[in-house]
Amino acid sequence: YRTDTLDINQRLKITSLTFLFTDLRGSTELYERVGDLSAFDLVRVHFQVLHEIVAAEAGAVVKTIGDAVMATFATPDRAIAAALRMRDAMRALNDESGREDLLLKIGVHAGPCIAVSMNERQDYFGQTVNIASRVQNLANAQAIFATRAVVDDNLTADLLHRNALTPVPHEVSLRGIEREIAVYTIP
Repeated sequence: YRTDTLDINQRLKITSLTFLFTDLRGSTELYERVGDLSAFDLVRVHFQVLHEIVAAEAGAVVKTIGDAVMATFATPDRAIAAALRMRDAMRALNDESGREDLLLKIGVHAGPCIAVSMNERQDYFGQTVNIASRVQNLANAQAIFATRAVVDDNLTADLLHRNALTPVPHEVSLRGIEREIAVYTIP
């Protein structure tokens, strides 16, 4: 067998990004309540809307896992703009159907990460990604949670101010993270 050595610098790099994670709350109950086909149709529409919003805010959907989305943005303000639009879009879809079927939980965190190209796909690893995922897990239905790294960004602060939104701080413990971190609810 021929042995090839990968040039690690071509396949892996350290970068800084903003990560946005979403998840539908109560999706198992949704499938039980309305049936597989109707639930899948709602989830499909939800994915379509989220993909459009991420693209419109200059982000990229890295992957979907079940009914969850992992997306990246170059700057925190674009991620928060996307999160606000996502929340509004899910509310509009719920209003159209007359039911609260699409209850989106959103978490946003920014910082350094490891970017890896594997199998012709981009993926990301590191504590920034882990924290973003954990922050999303804290969120309630229709809630946007963001870390201090996101909220303290000047462009994000301007965006929130223009929308008359004042982030509400909480000190939280995240599973697997030793120190408490500041997480903000975006009303």
